[in-house]
Amino acid sequence: MKFVVRPQHIISLGGYIRETRFPYRNLIVVNPTEEPIKIDIPVFEEEWIEEHRKLGLEITPVTEEESFLTAFKKAKAKLDAQISKSS
Repeated sequence: MKFVVRPQHIISLGGYIRETRFPYRNLIVVNPTEEPIKIDIPVFEEEWIEEHRKLGLEITPVTEEESFLTAFKKAKAKLDAQISKSS
């Protein structure tokens, strides 16, 4: 299945991780570009991260020990700063 990440948008893929041995509980996906990017979901393996980084996405894996909210806020602040610079 495909999902489109809108330009300069951030999403969370926690509900789309389908592998019980996957080392992360969530993935934060940021599209900093001005073009929509299609991603494959659900996520089954770690290789997904590198494959989608090659498309221009910024991927932040979140482990069980890490705070999702903190990681999301950092990624959002970085995206907002990039948008402000380009305006």
